[in-house]
Amino acid sequence: MEDPHPICKKIPDLVASFVDTFVDFSVSGIFLPPSNPNSNSYAGSPSDPLPASSTLRTHYPAPDRLIAIGDLHGDLEKSKQAFRLAGLIDRSDRWTGGSAGVVQVGDVFDRGGEELKILYFLEKLKREAERNGGYLITLNGNHEIMNVEGDFRYVTKEGVEEFRDWGFWFLAGNKIKGLCNGLEKQKDVFRGIPSVIRNVKEEEYWPGFRARSAALRPDGPIARRFLSKNLTVVVVGDSVFVHGGLLDGHVKYGLEKINEEVRNWLNGLMGKSAPKYCKGWDAVVWLRKFSDDSARRCDCIALEEVLATIPGAKRMIMGHTIQEFGISHACSNRAIRIDVGMSKGCINGLPEVLEINGTSEPRVLSSNPLYQNNYKPYWDADRKEGLGLLLPEHGPKPVEVKA
Repeated sequence: MEDPHPICKKIPDLVASFVDTFVDFSVSGIFLPPSNPNSNSYAGSPSDPLPASSTLRTHYPAPDRLIAIGDLHGDLEKSKQAFRLAGLIDRSDRWTGGSAGVVQVGDVFDRGGEELKILYFLEKLKREAERNGGYLITLNGNHEIMNVEGDFRYVTKEGVEEFRDWGFWFLAGNKIKGLCNGLEKQKDVFRGIPSVIRNVKEEEYWPGFRARSAALRPDGPIARRFLSKNLTVVVVGDSVFVHGGLLDGHVKYGLEKINEEVRNWLNGLMGKSAPKYCKGWDAVVWLRKFSDDSARRCDCIALEEVLATIPGAKRMIMGHTIQEFGISHACSNRAIRIDVGMSKGCINGLPEVLEINGTSEPRVLSSNPLYQNNYKPYWDADRKEGLGLLLPEHGPKPVEVKA
C-alpha cells in the first residue's frame, strides 16, 4: 500500500486546530491570532505544553511607556475600560499601545462571571502587543491560587455557569477529535472529579463546579494553558510588581525561583497544594503589610529593606487591597496600590491605571469625570517629590478573609 500523500498526513493536525479554534470561539467569542511559541505568552491549543525552550522572564528593562492595571475580578467590560483609558486598545478591542509595556497584577478570578472571557481577552492582547513591539505581563493573584487549590468561596453563579459552558464545549471538541484517526486519544480531564460536589445543594450547579475544578486544578486545561504563563513577581525597570507584597525572605528565596516553582505547580509537577510562599497572611499574593489600614501605618522600614535587596528598585506596585478613593501611595511613593475595586463584584469603582513614561515619576490616569484630561491633579503642595498626582492616603478596604 502506497504511503498517503503528505497533505493527508497533516489532516489530523488540521482537524485538531480547527476544533480548538471552534471551541475557543464558542467559549470566548474571540479568534486568537497566531502565537509566538518562544514567548512567555504562548498559549496554543488546549493540549499544548509550554515549549521546553521557553523560560519565564523575571526582569525587564523599562519601556518608554509602562502601564499598570489592577484587579479585574470577572468584569470584562471594566477590564476593557481600563485598557482603553490607557490608550492600549481601540473600540474594536484591538491593540493600539504600540511598544508599551503593561503589567496586570492578577485577580482575574472570582466576584464576576466573565473570568474565562477575560483570560482569552488578555491572551489576544498579549499576542497583538508582541507583534507591535510591546508586551502584556499578567501576574498570579491570591484568587488564581485559591481557585487552582479548589477554594471557590468567592465564585459567583455566573462564574459557575461560564465554566459549565466551557466544559460542554471542551468535551464536545474532544469527542470530535476522537473520531479522527491519527490523533492521540484525548485525556479525560474530569477523571477524579466527584460527580456530586460536597456543600453544593443545587444539582444544577454540579456540572459547573466539576468543570471549574477540572479546568483549574494543577495540570488542568485552563491552569496549564493560561495561568502557567503568568508570573508571580516581575521587575520592570525600577518598579517591582507583585499582587500582595514581598518580604525580605521572599527576595532571599529568589524571585526567579518563585516564578518557576509556581509555574511547575500549575503544570502539575509539584502536587496539589500551592508553594508555601503563596499561602497565609505573609504570602506574596496575600500580604497587606504595605497596603493595610491607613497609608501612614504602612511598614515603610520593611519596604525599604526589601527594595534595597532588589538592584535598582525604587517602588513596589501592588493590587489585592481595594483603594476606595482611587490609586494611592505610601512611604514617599515607594508603595503604590492600584486595586481600585473596579469590578461590579467589588465596589464598582471607576477604572484607574498607573502610567510611567520612561524615567519620569508615575502618574494616575483616571476615568473620574471630576478630573480633566484623565489625569488626577497633585494636591499635596508640601511634598517636593511624588507622583505629580492625587494619590490619597485614605484607608483601603480589605475584602477577603484569611485562607
